[in-house]
Amino acid sequence: MRQNAKVDVIIPAYKPKESYIKLIEMLEKQTYPVNKIIVINTEEKYYTELMYGQVLDKTFDNIHVSHISKREFNHARTRRDGVERSDADIFVCMTDDAVPKDEFLIENLISPLLSNKACVSYARQIAKKESDEIEKFTRNFNYPRKSRLKGAADMEQLGIKTYFCSNVCAAYNREVYDRLGGFEEYAIFNEDMVYAAKAVKAGYKIAYTASAEVIHSHDYNAIQLFKRNFDMGVSQAEHPEIFKRISSTSEGKKLVLQTIDHLKKRKKAYLVPKLVFNSTFKYLGYRLGVMYEYLPKWFVKKCSSMPEYWVGRDVYENNRKINYHEGYGINATERVDGRRIHKASQMDDTYRGDGYKSTLKDEIKVRPKDKMIDRSHAIGTNKEVAWKNNDVNDEYRRSTATPKELKAFRQLTDEKKNVVNKTVSEENKDISIKKDAEIKKDTEKSDDKNVSNITEDKKTSEGKTTENKVEVKEAVNNE
Repeated sequence: MRQNAKVDVIIPAYKPKESYIKLIEMLEKQTYPVNKIIVINTEEKYYTELMYGQVLDKTFDNIHVSHISKREFNHARTRRDGVERSDADIFVCMTDDAVPKDEFLIENLISPLLSNKACVSYARQIAKKESDEIEKFTRNFNYPRKSRLKGAADMEQLGIKTYFCSNVCAAYNREVYDRLGGFEEYAIFNEDMVYAAKAVKAGYKIAYTASAEVIHSHDYNAIQLFKRNFDMGVSQAEHPEIFKRISSTSEGKKLVLQTIDHLKKRKKAYLVPKLVFNSTFKYLGYRLGVMYEYLPKWFVKKCSSMPEYWVGRDVYENNRKINYHEGYGINATERVDGRRIHKASQMDDTYRGDGYKSTLKDEIKVRPKDKMIDRSHAIGTNKEVAWKNNDVNDEYRRSTATPKELKAFRQLTDEKKNVVNKTVSEENKDISIKKDAEIKKDTEKSDDKNVSNITEDKKTSEGKTTENKVEVKEAVNNE
């Protein structure tokens, strides 16, 4: 790769804090210049609240911000969209809360790519000063001080760590990225590891660059850890070709045991119960995530940290079965009672009861182009649309509702139908009364016309009779 390669930074943001402003300021100070900073923000109102009174956009002209809704976000597709907006030789994925430690981050991070040693390079993460001892040790365990180049030959020694990569801060060779097909089009988690696994299997190497450092850590509670690890289990279950033959639980056990030893050495054994408690929740979340296909849909959404993902996933899976060159997957045999049955919805819909078949309108709302906004973002297989009216909210509520909420929603829907039927019947009644009045009026006009005709005929006949009498009388007198 050429030494003066162009570098763009892609940042998905959601409810950004002050760390986001520090991140932008540090990126603008890098020794290796950043061409564009592409920000894809989820929910504009949160971004506006933070940036009110700020001068970042006015100070720097290389910041490009776009906004999406929460339902549109997922870890893989959002980053794919960002890559599509970049024309750089190297793009760096970062999160809105990862702050570069110094001005040499980009220079050190892209070094393995410029030398063609690797196609991906990810940075070291350092815990914040206010983080507890457990979080600090966890960061050091996953991101040690020594750099390493990983490839297929390291599988026996490193196991699942061979594929380890983090989009908290990672640089990608764009040419190789396009060659391998990029990130998954739809992923709940681990889009970075899935891509790294594809790269390793294709013969490329992954570089862990410890000299490139970002300050990034979290203080999650047990429930948050449960949900995150549930999503991790889901992502691994969705890619058995990568994770089925590699155990990730062994690495987790090693982390727990080493953390306990570290806490004892630091005389902070009082944190061991917290570690065990949180680790139990992490393990339970992971095991349930791996088995998500056998769990009820409502329960899966409760366990996930991204319930919106499951709504969009249904749409995405349905869209994949549509041939956009031949129509929306409908043929003559699928037209039943005038209703279109979608190919991807032949199973009974659990939300509507046995025997109900989801229609095309239920699964993918199709309306004229002048009534919809395209949300495909230039990705051919994602043809989701958002309607200008609020009817789509009903579908969203139905898809995300608990059984109790669903019952209330059905009752509300029935009430709406009754109101509509009542309105229609009243309109029909008014039309009927109006028609009857018109018919009565026409009948009265017809009767009046007939009466006038009879009267005229009578007068004419009486006049003729009088004339005859006069003629007879004159004839008698003449005689």
